[in-house]
Amino acid sequence: MGAVTSTIAAKFAFFPPSPPSYTVVACVGGGGRFMIPEISPAASEGVDVLRLRTRRGNDIVAMYVKNPRAGATLLYSHGNAADLGQMFPLFIELSARLRINLMGYDYSGYGQSSGKPTEYNTYADIEAVYECLKEQYKVADEDIILYGQSVGSGPTLDLASRLPNLRAVVLHSPILSGLRVLYPVKHTYWFDIYKVIPLLL
Repeated sequence: MGAVTSTIAAKFAFFPPSPPSYTVVACVGGGGRFMIPEISPAASEGVDVLRLRTRRGNDIVAMYVKNPRAGATLLYSHGNAADLGQMFPLFIELSARLRINLMGYDYSGYGQSSGKPTEYNTYADIEAVYECLKEQYKVADEDIILYGQSVGSGPTLDLASRLPNLRAVVLHSPILSGLRVLYPVKHTYWFDIYKVIPLLL
């Protein structure tokens, strides 16, 4: 019953851009590297495009923007109805202005990420990105800032609740729950998604 209800809730909660605003292709010469052809080579200098496998079996697309003067790394969970192709200019600007490295990613079912967007898939998505930061880029928790915008506040708070040594957590227009986006309810129901109110108290 819970899985059916969660699936129905996901249909109301997630709006991936259709069609996606970008494609992903393997770089010439291979080596497991990827590129987004819609972004010019000059603009994508210092940007790694990655495909990451989640614990739920989806392959998600992530983008790591490097800044040589970075003092921290921002893990950015974007809002609804957006994908990496649309977020790229903002990521470049934030990285340059804030002097940070920035890792952004698309949720399962968004952009060129496989699978379907669900609450539990987004939790697995952010975990895969976090593990990549730790393993591939050797980023310490103390240097990670989690940033969740709108629907991205759900996976951001879920991950943050398990990581006590983060540099910071930023919530940009966070949602209280999936149902509360649609209706001004005062109670938390079992079928709701992103029940983040207890995490905020």
